Amino acid sequence: MPEKTSEIAELIDYAVLKPDATPSDIEKACRESIKYGFHALCVNPCYVHLAASRLRESGVKVCAAVSFPFGASTAKVKALEVAKAIEDGAEEVDVVANIGIIKSHSWKNFQEEVRQIVRAAGRAVVKIIIEVGYLSEQEIVRCCEILVDVGVDFVKTCTGYGPGGVAKSDVELLKRVCKGRVKVKAAGGIRSLRRVLELVEAGADRIGTSSGPLIMESLKRI
Repeated sequence: MPEKTSEIAELIDYAVLKPDATPSDIEKACRESIKYGFHALCVNPCYVHLAASRLRESGVKVCAAVSFPFGASTAKVKALEVAKAIEDGAEEVDVVANIGIIKSHSWKNFQEEVRQIVRAAGRAVVKIIIEVGYLSEQEIVRCCEILVDVGVDFVKTCTGYGPGGVAKSDVELLKRVCKGRVKVKAAGGIRSLRRVLELVEAGADRIGTSSGPLIMESLKRI
């Protein structure tokens, strides 16, 4: 379990993804990310270049949220968006999977989508969001098997826009199925230090939250 403030900050992908986020909001988020030492700042693709310019040489990575929040773009478009985000300065991408394809059990199509994304990403870190709130346990397991087979870096639980937030049991299931071959990013309704620590204990390797500064400030009161 993380004990130091820096260890907790390094687990956090600070997400600024609201549709009404302005350039000034992104610049503020960049300053906060540097102040607290977050692992990454997650922004919508239109702000990747801005964030990359502000975070250069800071140690904070830029993560692009692709096909966010519904994942309903075609695989080809997702791959193009990934490539463009990396060209603009993203070092990591969080890509929403096509949930309808998963629910219809079109596993070959899901696998091909992920392959195109990974191919487009090159050396960038790829996190695939499967939106666990829509899925049965069997569907989650099959998704993880495919993600392991294709070779993504992370499976991510939620966008924060789907039904419900992340549960401890979700993380435990993903961790058990992936067996360390794919890391687990927990996201969705994480707004307190207690929740961060609970999910890390369950097996989360990374935490996605829009409450990063609030969580870090709470550490000062401990």
